[in-house]
Amino acid sequence: MADGSLTGGGLEAAAMAPERTGWAAEQEPASLEKGLFQDEDSCSDCSYRDKPGSSLQSFMPEGKTFFPEIFQTNQLLFYERFRAYQDYILADCKASEVQEFTAEFLEKVLEPSGWRAVWHTNVFKVLVETDVDFAALKAVVRLAEPYLCDSQVSTFTMECMKELLDLKEHRLPLQELWVVFDDSGVFDQTALAIEHVRFFYQNIWRSWDEEEEDEYDYFVRCVEPRLRLHYDILEDRVPSGLVVDYRNLLSQCEESYRKFLNLRSSLSNCNSDSEQENISMVEGLKLYSEMEQLKQKLKLIENPLLRYVFGYQKNSNIQAKGVRPSGQKITHVVSSTMVAGLLRSLLTDRLCQEPGEEEREIQFHSDPLSAINACFEGDTVIVCPGHYVVHGTFSIADSIELEGYGLPDDIVIEKRGKGDTFVDCTGADIKISSIKFAQHDAVEGILIVHRGKTTLENCVLQCETTGVTVRTSAEFLMKNSDLYGAK
Repeated sequence: MADGSLTGGGLEAAAMAPERTGWAAEQEPASLEKGLFQDEDSCSDCSYRDKPGSSLQSFMPEGKTFFPEIFQTNQLLFYERFRAYQDYILADCKASEVQEFTAEFLEKVLEPSGWRAVWHTNVFKVLVETDVDFAALKAVVRLAEPYLCDSQVSTFTMECMKELLDLKEHRLPLQELWVVFDDSGVFDQTALAIEHVRFFYQNIWRSWDEEEEDEYDYFVRCVEPRLRLHYDILEDRVPSGLVVDYRNLLSQCEESYRKFLNLRSSLSNCNSDSEQENISMVEGLKLYSEMEQLKQKLKLIENPLLRYVFGYQKNSNIQAKGVRPSGQKITHVVSSTMVAGLLRSLLTDRLCQEPGEEEREIQFHSDPLSAINACFEGDTVIVCPGHYVVHGTFSIADSIELEGYGLPDDIVIEKRGKGDTFVDCTGADIKISSIKFAQHDAVEGILIVHRGKTTLENCVLQCETTGVTVRTSAEFLMKNSDLYGAK
């Protein structure tokens, strides 16, 4: 079990209560913490005033019914959760010992009875009084008086709720309970302990973890990488496409594991000599193999070093659209606001058709990202003066021209979001000119050329990361261009 500093039924305050050192307060403003760690689905009208006797804050549950305030515990920082799981809850336990270690932890810090909580599900919220079954990680509950319930279904009467509790034998998972606020400080550790359990089973634990080989402790193998990934995603430090992939893989793996368990259960009830068993065993092997492949992909993304290699491979496989089916080439004009004078200048300087030249369609866009996404082979994108803010990646897979109409300082495209590359080039012959690209506080480079040739002319790249990356199979040419801030 964890270190012996858990004495007298309490957890060391420094590990359980959210720390706010001078450095942390300076680096993590209250507004940023609220944005990153507050669960928008579970609360509103948060109260951040200090409460005498309690080191925690409170908030009022959202809904039509007036519930008492509950503890605000879901704003914990990474290192607070990390230290709680590593030093006090899981320590060096194996996956098969997680519930046992968690139960021992709860016995030391949780008030065994006498506290009220809001039982919160996707359908309803109801006020209950609790006793704790530590070994099962459950609470034995009864409806509080007066009866308070807020439900999306009007038919949820007190009698219905009593019937539901009877079906559940009045035993509920601790993670479904939110402790009612008490400004005395007596229930602070109870609220935080339940928060750690709730976060663990919602974000860290996988249903197949117990079946994994316990070669080394569960915290190092699973908890730490998954916890880091969770916070990296919260802080936009993972490419958005990779986040989508991870969640899809997780859903697929859970579905495969569910099918595998059902099949294994049916096999245990089959006649050992039946043909059906042989067929089921083959299906089981296929499911097992599929599940193992999915788990390996999940581990690849969870690994902070390998996930970016995985991300680069994904981006480099973006497929070119090729020539438009009609064979026509289009000029895309980007301007946040189009005025008559600007349109006349464009018609004179860029859009004037030469005698005998094929008629060319013109499309207008309000942002450069939508114009890039609409391009086919041979298209041209003209960006008018302005400051454009984008939240995605410029994935350029076809040979196109992206040009600014004016000086680079007049055409600024700024990237928001830390996790994604700004400009990702895989086209055979890409030309970019007269544009300033600005990227701040990112973890990915400002431009990556995976293959083909990319020419940058009269451009400015302003970044704070690795700058430009050129793969061995690619060619990159800079003419009269500047790169600032690359590390």
